[in-house]
Amino acid sequence: MRNDRHSVSTHFARTMIAAAKRHHLDHDTLLQDAGLTEQLINTPGLRITPEQLSRLTQGIWRQADDEFLCMGSRPSRHGVFALMAKQVVRCRTLRPVLYNMSRFYNLVGDAFRLEFRVEENTASFSLTLIEPDKDPDFTLREFMLLLLHRFPSWLIGQKIPLRYVTLDFPAPAHREEHRLMYPCEVLYRQPTNSFVFDADLLNAPVVQTSHTLRAYLRSLPLDWFKRQAYYSVYTRRVMDYLESSDDLAAACMEVVSAELHMTSRTLRRKLTDEGTSFQELKDGVRRDTAIHLLSQSSLPISQISRRLGFSEPAAFTRAFKQWTGVSPSLYRQA
Repeated sequence: MRNDRHSVSTHFARTMIAAAKRHHLDHDTLLQDAGLTEQLINTPGLRITPEQLSRLTQGIWRQADDEFLCMGSRPSRHGVFALMAKQVVRCRTLRPVLYNMSRFYNLVGDAFRLEFRVEENTASFSLTLIEPDKDPDFTLREFMLLLLHRFPSWLIGQKIPLRYVTLDFPAPAHREEHRLMYPCEVLYRQPTNSFVFDADLLNAPVVQTSHTLRAYLRSLPLDWFKRQAYYSVYTRRVMDYLESSDDLAAACMEVVSAELHMTSRTLRRKLTDEGTSFQELKDGVRRDTAIHLLSQSSLPISQISRRLGFSEPAAFTRAFKQWTGVSPSLYRQA
C-alpha cells in the first residue's frame, strides 16, 4: 500500500496561520496554495498531509521572507538555512557539523541561542528563544528542534539515536505528535529545549556531498515532516507490516502474528504492555491513508473504502467520522 504516508495535526497549520495573520500576510493565498481552508484547519479532530503542511511552510517563507515563520524576535531571511547547509556539508564528521551549526546561527541571528555541549559520554544540542512570548504556541521551538535533529541525521546517513528530548513548556494538547517528531522520550517543563545522545556518534562521518545537498534543499521542508515515529518494539513491527501491506482487509491479528513468528495471544499481550492494540494500529493506518486519498486524489469514496478493506462505503463513512468527527465527503469538500 505505502510505507511513508501519515497525517499531521492541524494544530501546526493553525498556529502558522495565526502568526501569518499577526504579521498581516495574505493568509487566504497561503491556505489556497497549500490546499487548505479555514474550515478544515479549525475543525477539531481533522488532520492534514505532510505535503499540505510543507506547502504552507514554503508559502510563509516566501511571503514573509522569514524561515522562522514570523515567530522569532527577529526574522531569518529565506535562504539562510541553505547558506548554513552549504558550509557544514563540507565537515568530515558530526562533531564539527553541530559546532558549526550553532556558531553559524549564533552569528547571523538573535532570535535564539544554540549551544552544543559534550559531557563525558553524552552530547547535547540546545535551543533557547530570546523572546519566547513571540512563540506562544511553541511551534517555532518544536520546528527548530526537529530541523536541528533531522538535518545532521541526513548528513551522516543515519537517524541520530536520541536518549531524550527536553522542552521548556508544559505537555501540550497535541503532545501525541511528538511521537512522530522526536524518536525518543520527551520531557516537559525543562530549563531549555534540547536533544541528548551518545557522544560516540560524534565521530560518525558525513556521507553527503554538495551535489546531494542540492536535491535535499529542493525537497524541503517536506522531508522534515515525514514520519520518523518513535514506537516500542512490537508496535513498530506491527506498524511496519500494516504500512507495507497491499491488502489491509486480510491484515488480521492471526496473519500478522504468524509473520512475526509468535502466537496471536502473545502479540496481543505485547501490544497491551506497550499501551496499544492491533485494532488501534490498523485504524491509524487506515485513517492516514484515507486522508491522503481524499485530499490528493479523485478516487470515488466507494473505491477508497474497498482499498482500505471495508465491506461497504457506509462502514468506511462511520469509521472515518469516528476518527475525525466528519464524514469523508465533508472532509473532501473542506
